[in-house]
Amino acid sequence: MGKITPLSRILMALSALLMILIYFVPIWKIEMWAPQYPEWLNMKIWINDITGDVAVINGLNHYIGMKYIKVEMFPEFEIMPYILAAIIGVGLVLAIIGRKFALWSYLGILLSAGIGGMLDFYLWSYDYGHNLDPTAAIKVPGMSYQPPLIGSKELLNFIAYSAPDVGGFIAAGAGLLVIIAIIIEQRKSSLNKRAYRGAKLYT
Repeated sequence: MGKITPLSRILMALSALLMILIYFVPIWKIEMWAPQYPEWLNMKIWINDITGDVAVINGLNHYIGMKYIKVEMFPEFEIMPYILAAIIGVGLVLAIIGRKFALWSYLGILLSAGIGGMLDFYLWSYDYGHNLDPTAAIKVPGMSYQPPLIGSKELLNFIAYSAPDVGGFIAAGAGLLVIIAIIIEQRKSSLNKRAYRGAKLYT
């Protein structure tokens, strides 16, 4: 495949550099509301940490047999900073290469990372909400407490809400920059083909 335009290379490099910010902001958030907690309880998921009202949430969830949430239960936290660094580095290298295959490859990497992260979060939340302590003080037959992957869900007297936080939107923005670059290249390729066909008509 041919070279991409300087603008597409810049967009690709900006996409990679933008994701540096993910080291400094939360990626995902889970919020919980109930009449006794009108100010909402929140849990922020970072690239290698969990913050927010984790202690309060753990105290409440203990009664229904859910595991205590702690950083140590997520082995992903140990490798995610390195995975992000690799994605950033690969993005910059591919921007320097400046070929169409590099552009599509980087989009594939970003999509794979996003899908992998969502799948990992779903599997954790499924285990967290279904694998309950049988000796818990409160047991509701047939009830599971898996938080929603995205959106809201009623869990007993709580409303749980899950959504991207700042870091999640940054990752989406990085992907959007690459998509814009691909659109630019597709339009350039289409214009070049039209110009070539037009030139042939006059030869």
